[in-house]
Amino acid sequence: MHYVNKILQPNETVIATAAMHWIIYVPGALLLVLAVLVAIIGPALVGLAPIFQGLGGLLALFGLVLLLRSWFEQWTTEIAVTSKRVIYKTGFISRSTTEMNMEKVESVAVDQNLWGRIFGYGTIGVRGTGVGIEELRRIADPLKLRNAIVAR
Repeated sequence: MHYVNKILQPNETVIATAAMHWIIYVPGALLLVLAVLVAIIGPALVGLAPIFQGLGGLLALFGLVLLLRSWFEQWTTEIAVTSKRVIYKTGFISRSTTEMNMEKVESVAVDQNLWGRIFGYGTIGVRGTGVGIEELRRIADPLKLRNAIVAR
């Protein structure tokens, strides 16, 4: 929470923080599993082994890229509820931040599909007077964050 700690105002304290859920790593992990399966099946097919090795290598490369991208997204995203506002920051070199004063918050919507309910992640939408914070997707324990916002 480097960014959040840098921008705290006098008499403002962090009430709750949130992070992206580990589910963001699933697409990359599935591609790596598929790459391993292709590498196992490839040698069994006479004459097609080099094609399957190349395909397995490409799938592994794409899987690693997706995992790295997900990690970087999680690492550069900060979500915090303070005593005065809700803060959402993304990006590393090019930073994008959205903040909403707690007095402006009208409602907080939580959307969890079946998988989100099972694994504990969801999407949060904060609506304020006139505007809202963009939806925060794949947030771990969204009800905890919602409760921190509405309990002000």
